[in-house]
Amino acid sequence: MVDLSTLNDRQLEAARWQDGPLLVLAGPGSGKTKVLTSRIARIVEESAAEHFRILALTFTNKAAAEMRQRIELLVPGSGNRVLLTTFHSFAGDVLRQHGHLIGLKPDFTIITQEGERIALLDEAIAKVSFDNDELNFSGERLLPLINRMLENDVSSDSISKMVLALPAEQQEPIQAIYGAYRSHLISCNSLDFPTLIAEAVRIFREIPAVCKQVRRVYKFICVDEFQDTNLSQYHLLTHLINQESKNLFVVADDDQIIYQWNGASPERLNKLRSDFGMSLVQLPANYRCPPAVIEIANKLIAHNATRSVDKQNLQALKPVADGNAIRFGGFNSFDEEVSWVADDIASRSDAERSRCVVLARTRKALEGALSQLVQRGIPAYLAMRKDEFVSAPLRWLHAALRLANNPQDREQTRRLCKAFYALEGLQIDPANVISSTEAFDGSALRAFANIALGRAEIDAQTAAFLSAALPPLTDKLDFRSFTLATFAWSEMLQETAIGTDNPFAEYSDEKSTWSELVAEIEGQFGPENATPNVLLQQLDMRSKAPSPAKGAVPCFTIHASKGMEFGHVYLIAMVEDQLPSWAAVKKGPDSREMQEERRNCFVAITRTEDSLTLTYSQRVFGWNKAPSRFLREMGLIS
Repeated sequence: MVDLSTLNDRQLEAARWQDGPLLVLAGPGSGKTKVLTSRIARIVEESAAEHFRILALTFTNKAAAEMRQRIELLVPGSGNRVLLTTFHSFAGDVLRQHGHLIGLKPDFTIITQEGERIALLDEAIAKVSFDNDELNFSGERLLPLINRMLENDVSSDSISKMVLALPAEQQEPIQAIYGAYRSHLISCNSLDFPTLIAEAVRIFREIPAVCKQVRRVYKFICVDEFQDTNLSQYHLLTHLINQESKNLFVVADDDQIIYQWNGASPERLNKLRSDFGMSLVQLPANYRCPPAVIEIANKLIAHNATRSVDKQNLQALKPVADGNAIRFGGFNSFDEEVSWVADDIASRSDAERSRCVVLARTRKALEGALSQLVQRGIPAYLAMRKDEFVSAPLRWLHAALRLANNPQDREQTRRLCKAFYALEGLQIDPANVISSTEAFDGSALRAFANIALGRAEIDAQTAAFLSAALPPLTDKLDFRSFTLATFAWSEMLQETAIGTDNPFAEYSDEKSTWSELVAEIEGQFGPENATPNVLLQQLDMRSKAPSPAKGAVPCFTIHASKGMEFGHVYLIAMVEDQLPSWAAVKKGPDSREMQEERRNCFVAITRTEDSLTLTYSQRVFGWNKAPSRFLREMGLIS
């Protein structure tokens, strides 16, 4: 029996919710994850003899993994009843199963590098003819607009309001380029992050039978962090809902909308409530933050005009701790500010230091704090997404697996040859490999091996590796044994490597990251279902950043910290043009941009479990700056 005894009355109401649409407005630290997982576990337990599944969508693999673990603890063996995944991963699953209906093969590649996307967009532009030779369109210039069109679910064959807002002479050409880009991606058997969602929506919209099939499988739909959805993701969601039962359970907080640049909108919650007639449960109780932090958080967010009209203030339920929960300091210069922050963190015990975080609106401000921490010998890191492996062994492995999965991929052939040269020192012309593929059943890997093994200068151990390791990969798609063989070969080469160019830079960290990611994917899908195309697509959607050293102090942008909590929060560079940003200040005090910046500040301060330290400087990056208006709104300065 799932234990619901630790839930408060409102949490219990949400966890016991059965049928129909429900919106849970959950403030930070209100136990929303506990509520969501408790409800899912309860439904699974109470419907043991039934065959439907529950679909739970979120935005990060980390959040999905955490909820998956919680549900498994509550109801062991529930994995076959619940699909807990991200929007993008779910869309990828839809496209693997049904993408052939729009000309997409199941082994499609997910493109993550902006440069590669720009190159493909340039190719699409070249396919479109313009009457006006002066338009001078380029992929680099148009990619942000194409992103916005995809995020807003713009159709390929009708001009949207977004396009109509452009100068008249640009409207039809840009609409044509947009359609050409989407078509070109599919012809290359490739997608990028925005088109993953857009093409899944397209399938649901144009092929109702697919929609009907998915609805039959998933009786209950749950969404975490709904406020982060863009319009395309919202349309993906609406297609999944059975219009008779409307079993939609949404957890959201309009005070934490900080992704307007990615298509999130304060108005989308109102649209959700209108479209589905959502019942409402609010979770204002905060169990995370000290009462003093909750007090200033409520003061701050009250200045936003776009909050839900019935939104309740946070209620502090954490006992008052000894000492000052909030500290506040001003400095003459930014260097003095980050030096003081680093000294303060250094003065803490190891246990306390491991619960510290430095937050800022911008990466540039964080780099200053990171430098000061490192100078004091304090392990610290700047949280960053990493889309590609950089060490030659991992680049070789990744390209080889992609070629095994998609045997004639020209870009991966080029990458394979480049990585091989870095490791072995043997130059193989990608053009020769591509031209030889026909003689080897269309396999670039087999053609590559034939050319490499025919070179007299090839190292004997490398020749033995290619002869033994490639056939199981090309013939049986045995990526696991190939992975182990690649690591062994790479480490053998590493022992004899000479020269200043180090192809093994970051290799150790990347090898560990690879193993962790593969284990995650196999844990999510099961080893038997983690086929090469599933593995590669999931790898492409995940960051390749290594796990931080234990006890290292994270330096996070506010966006990167969302959904997390820390014992001791240092929010630095609280000045005008930083937090709030220059763009928001320029737009004005009542602008959408300023309200989002206020939500950024709200998110930052509510990460706090024990203490919050706020700092600002009179001079930042060579410019005189006024203290952030948010300090005044919180009542910390007059």
